[in-house]
Amino acid sequence: MMFPSLTALFKNEEEKKDEDGSDDDSGTYYFNTEASGTRLQRREPPSGGSSSLPDTFQTSHLLFYERFKAYQDYMLGDCKPSEVKDFTADYLEKTVEPCDWLALWSTDIFDVLVEVRDVEVKDLKARLRLVLPLQCDTRGCELNEEAMTSLLEATQHKVPLQELQVVYEESGDFDQTALALEHVRFFYKHIWREWDEEEEDDDFDYFVRCVEPRIRLYYDMLEDRVPAGLVAEYQSLLEKCSKCFQQFSALRSGLSADSDSELDNVSMVEGLKLCDQLETFKRKLRIIENPLLRYVLAYKGNARQQCVQSRGPRASGAKVVHVVTASCSTVQLQSLLSARLIPLCSSEDTEIQFHREPVSAVDSCHQGDLVIVLPGMYSVSSSIFIPDSITIEGFGFPDEVVIEKKSKGDSFVESTGADVRLSNIKFIQHDAIEAAITLTTSARLTMNMCDLYGSKGAGVEIYPGSVCSLVGNGIHHCKDGILIKDFADQMDALPSITMENNVIHNNEGYGVILVKPNTPLFLAEHPDGHTQEEKQGGSLDHHLISTSFSTPPVNTTSTSSPSLPLLAESAKNSSDGDAAVSTGRKWQFSHQLSRNVEMSIQAVEDLKDHQIFVSFQGNQFKRNGMGDFGTFCY
Repeated sequence: MMFPSLTALFKNEEEKKDEDGSDDDSGTYYFNTEASGTRLQRREPPSGGSSSLPDTFQTSHLLFYERFKAYQDYMLGDCKPSEVKDFTADYLEKTVEPCDWLALWSTDIFDVLVEVRDVEVKDLKARLRLVLPLQCDTRGCELNEEAMTSLLEATQHKVPLQELQVVYEESGDFDQTALALEHVRFFYKHIWREWDEEEEDDDFDYFVRCVEPRIRLYYDMLEDRVPAGLVAEYQSLLEKCSKCFQQFSALRSGLSADSDSELDNVSMVEGLKLCDQLETFKRKLRIIENPLLRYVLAYKGNARQQCVQSRGPRASGAKVVHVVTASCSTVQLQSLLSARLIPLCSSEDTEIQFHREPVSAVDSCHQGDLVIVLPGMYSVSSSIFIPDSITIEGFGFPDEVVIEKKSKGDSFVESTGADVRLSNIKFIQHDAIEAAITLTTSARLTMNMCDLYGSKGAGVEIYPGSVCSLVGNGIHHCKDGILIKDFADQMDALPSITMENNVIHNNEGYGVILVKPNTPLFLAEHPDGHTQEEKQGGSLDHHLISTSFSTPPVNTTSTSSPSLPLLAESAKNSSDGDAAVSTGRKWQFSHQLSRNVEMSIQAVEDLKDHQIFVSFQGNQFKRNGMGDFGTFCY
């Protein structure tokens, strides 16, 4: 994303370099306020706040391209993971004032005014002294001058640079310092992972492989372009991965390379298991961080799944007909009564409820209920989550019964029910990148005579193990028409799909796209413990195709502790040796897969003979941007 003001900023920078005849790559021009013609603004104090502390620079509002440019051109460049600290120190040395500036030392429980006496760029720390008389804001505690002095003495008067907020000055003399600290603070909070430095293959561009995707993900989440459920999953994975890495590091550091003790052998087996878990977490994180993989592989979930659960049938056995309408004419009501309500309500245990919009109607449903949506335009801001077997039908033609979703960040309609039926409704999705209709694993959906329009993701997204029948629908002006996930995992069954008389047209990508693996995700083992590949005398490597998308895994070696091959070799002699060898073999295979995975999207002539289709006939494909059928192989 490029903004005109930023374009001018960097253009002016390059022109000034050319005029000076200088090829200096110090990065100072980017932060030179006179050259850029821009100044950092004052951070506005919180409304209603009564703080006596001075104002600081406003730096948290930086745009994507500003951070991208700073990391790419000035702070990290083409450094390797092992060089990040050195590059960062060099960047700080060129941009941060070395001493004699005021800042707020900010933590979770206090903000205190300090003076920076020295900056130790190698350690990313600053040497401080208190500004007296004490100026301090606290949260949930009381701190006086004596307590704060003791705290500083305990830290040897050194604190992390990330905890400092530069005090605002209109002169512009400290803009560079404020920006530099913001970039370092943001990097270590949102970009850097503690396992990055241990990547086994250190010879790659850290910015391209890790930094850029994580910056983009941060802004995608900030601007609600990632569903809330996936954001929560990403944060959870980060926590789990961090915990697993810490456990593995602690276990590894306690092992001796030449030890034959039974306790160490048991620890080695545990180390292999932890490393396997770590690789799994990292692989899932990479999927979410990569926009393409996030679209085709990640299960996006739904934020409402946590609060909307299946209700099952009513204890009384009664069925309810839910009628959705903001208002209706007498003619419509009479037509509804004669055509649907009277035949449906012939039994005494059937109840009719009225709703003004479809979300509340679906949320009120139990298994077996019916939702009838009368003609009208219904705008919803939250997802429609269907956990029970219910029927939702429009009373009229699809163009007369329209449900539109304008909000970002979650899927439109998500079905997990065992037998869900949709008919005669037009679904319009604005802005969100999620599918209009998502059918999760093990769910069953029958959709007839519906119209899906405008999704920035797929019109319909079908997960492994689900059963989907699509008859007489229109799916158009989406990113892809139908996205089918065939993960071929050990626990997943192929989806079962019926497609008849659908019109799939004017989608940006493909009419139907199938996601499938290039390589098996697990190895079959023979009773003697050897894999099929080993029995045939072959190598695992012939399964693996290297590409620019390959991602190196964590380096599990250390100068002071044994590597994983050593763990596996040593464990052979332990009482758990067989388990260790098996675990090590599986780890090695998944380890190689994580490094050498080919991903490609290609058009194919036809998919209708694929085994996932129970029936495929009478469908029309028109003007789909990339073609009627495509496959995404990973």
